[in-house]
Amino acid sequence: MSKSREYLMFLGRAVQNPSKVGAVLPTSEHVARAVADVVPSHGPSTVLELGPGTGALSDPIRERVAPGSRHLAVEIDPQLVRYLNRTKPWLEVIHGDASDLRKLLADAGVDRVDAVISSIPWTLLPGDKQRELLHEAAAVMTPGGVFTTVTYLTTLWRAQTKEFIGALDDTFDEVFPRSAVWRNVPPARVYACRRPKG
Repeated sequence: MSKSREYLMFLGRAVQNPSKVGAVLPTSEHVARAVADVVPSHGPSTVLELGPGTGALSDPIRERVAPGSRHLAVEIDPQLVRYLNRTKPWLEVIHGDASDLRKLLADAGVDRVDAVISSIPWTLLPGDKQRELLHEAAAVMTPGGVFTTVTYLTTLWRAQTKEFIGALDDTFDEVFPRSAVWRNVPPARVYACRRPKG
């Protein structure tokens, strides 16, 4: 599937569902590689994507995981689920809402994951929904697991972004903002979070 078709699919979903798609362009390969850097590369692991969209992060993650790993994705948009099933048949795509994450994973035979990679558009969500989804993600992580997500530098002033960063601090013992990725439109910041709080 060409990048132009991926973009057209992404743009179409963004226009039809502006409240669920937080950008007008798929995540760049520069952000995708920065996110994939936190995925375990030695020994089999279980990696989960939340809100993969058209799968812009999926290929770099797939390149990094070790043989024998499981790579799953939870996507709420049924059209994007079909798109991912067609274009990335190696990805285990689960149609559902991340609010039901523990049940969705249990149905897939997964108890814990080593890495959660989120492309959920956090700034479009109210604070209580942000915290609900973070709680679900934290609940499925192994003790040494990592939660990674992306925000856009152009939204740092927005109340929802500040609220989200506060929710990260309340959910995880370690919240590490990595360096900005300027070669993305808009420029992005990747967060790596560890040790969920009780």
